[in-house]
Amino acid sequence: MRRLVVVLALAMGLVLAAATVATRVTRSAVAAPAPPVATYRLVVPELTHDEPRHVVLAAVGDVMLARTVGERILIDGSSVPVAGVSGTLAAADLVTANLECALSNRGTPAAKGFIFRAPPAAADALVAGGVSVVSLANNHTLDYGPEALADTEAYLDAHHVAHVGAGANAAAARRPVVLERNGLRVAFLSYADVPVEWSGFDTRSWEAGPETPGIAWLNPDQVQADVANARRVADLVVVFMHFGLENDYTPTDMQRAEARAAIDAGAALVVGHHPHVIQPVEWYGGGLIAYSMGNFVFDGSDNPTDDSAILLVDLTETGVTSYRLVPVRLDSAGFPSLAP
Repeated sequence: MRRLVVVLALAMGLVLAAATVATRVTRSAVAAPAPPVATYRLVVPELTHDEPRHVVLAAVGDVMLARTVGERILIDGSSVPVAGVSGTLAAADLVTANLECALSNRGTPAAKGFIFRAPPAAADALVAGGVSVVSLANNHTLDYGPEALADTEAYLDAHHVAHVGAGANAAAARRPVVLERNGLRVAFLSYADVPVEWSGFDTRSWEAGPETPGIAWLNPDQVQADVANARRVADLVVVFMHFGLENDYTPTDMQRAEARAAIDAGAALVVGHHPHVIQPVEWYGGGLIAYSMGNFVFDGSDNPTDDSAILLVDLTETGVTSYRLVPVRLDSAGFPSLAP
């Protein structure tokens, strides 16, 4: 029965897809000397497919569970934000998202333009969406300071949602998490590189230090070292990058250079966030880059568009073999549903 549901859901995704690519990718080994073995977190959940070493990954964009979204969750239940796309997400083995808020009742608001803090119960919405891992390397994770960051990590851990890109120190923020599905071990890393915002706030001030909490900053040389490190403990590496310019549909030259550096180091997939709109998906050097997945759950008039997508990626031990984009439309509440 589970296999039938998977097949039907994927078929639906294919019909709605904006693009379908079925090119097999084979990557060569990294030529640089191997760095020391990485310290990482390994999560081994129940297998969901019969096919060995084949994984379907669903990647979505910014998930912001504060403001009216959080209020709706408390009133109407955790499944409300993702009810319109739950079938498509359930068909995937792995679901990834950028968590664009803190999960906490504590902390001091940062002196910046927008601050997002969701009620702890909002973590249940991630579970309802089947989210496997979230990126925390972004410009809202520390909106309420280190206290709220610690709470966010604790609530995610309690709900068995993996997280990367932030932590109690630089080593924790850069540590990969490894998830296993169908015998395939996939490592995830996450980094941010966003401009100084209009209020004057510089997100780089949140960069984690050797003994201070924060986020992982996107330094291409460091990313390449981390990717090479992660490849020693996993079959494939997926890198989240929070980068680019808000409301811009075209990747910047810097985005392209940063994303391609990760692929050059051996990453199979780069998934971008931050512009709040959909940017192009491209094949590059044996890997796949989705420069920006846009908003996925996001309320408010600051939403530049109601268009979004779910990126469905087929992974094998050789890397990304194909992908398809399933169009999504956000309603007036900022909740996604499959586009007509």
